[in-house]
Amino acid sequence: MSPSGDGPVLRALRLADDPATWERLGFAVGADGVCRLGGVALALAGAGEGRGLVGWHIEGVDPGAPLDGLPPAGGAAVASGPEVSHPNGAVAVDHVVAATPDVNRTLGALGAAGLEPRRVRDAGDARQAFYVLHTALLELAGPASPSGAGHARLWGLVVVVADLDALAERLVDELGTIRDAVQPGRRIATLRQTAGVSTALAFLTPRGV
Repeated sequence: MSPSGDGPVLRALRLADDPATWERLGFAVGADGVCRLGGVALALAGAGEGRGLVGWHIEGVDPGAPLDGLPPAGGAAVASGPEVSHPNGAVAVDHVVAATPDVNRTLGALGAAGLEPRRVRDAGDARQAFYVLHTALLELAGPASPSGAGHARLWGLVVVVADLDALAERLVDELGTIRDAVQPGRRIATLRQTAGVSTALAFLTPRGV
C-alpha cells in the first residue's frame, strides 16, 4: 500500500523498544534508530519511554486534535530517509491496531479529527472499524457493547513479510504457530513475548500469496 491521492497518511510510529532488539529479529535499523518500512518510519526510542507504541505521525490530520486517549497525530515526526531491504523479508506495515473500551466514542473522536472509517463491522462480541492511511491500515477494535471507563490506546502492529515460512525458520521458538489469517488467502504468526519486544507484533503474508 503506497501513498497516493488525498487523505491521511501514516508516516511514522514511535516504539518503546531498543533498536538492537529489532535488529536481532532481522530488521534493518539506521544509525538514527529508525527502521524504515514501506513508507512508515519506525522510531525505536528505547524502553525508557514505557512500553509498546507510544506515538505516531499521521499526515493530513490536525496534529493536536484529541483522539480519545490515542497519541496526538502530530507526534513522532521522523526525518525522511531511503527505504532499505530487511534481512527478515519485511516489506511493509500492513496495519496498526488500536484498542478501545468504547468503539463508538473513539469513532466520534477520530471523526472529529478528520479520520473516517472505510468499514465498521460487528464480529460476535467485538466491534471493529478500519481506516485507510495509505501506507497502512488502522484497525480500531473493542467490545460490541461499551465496557465502561478507560480510553483508547495503540496496541500493536502487523508487518508484511515476503516469506513467512523462512521467517519462522529464522526466529525458531520466538514466533508462534503460523495459521490462517482473517484475510482470505493470507497467513499470520504472532511474535512471542520471549523475543523481548514490548509492542504486540505479528507477521503476515502478502496479499495474493
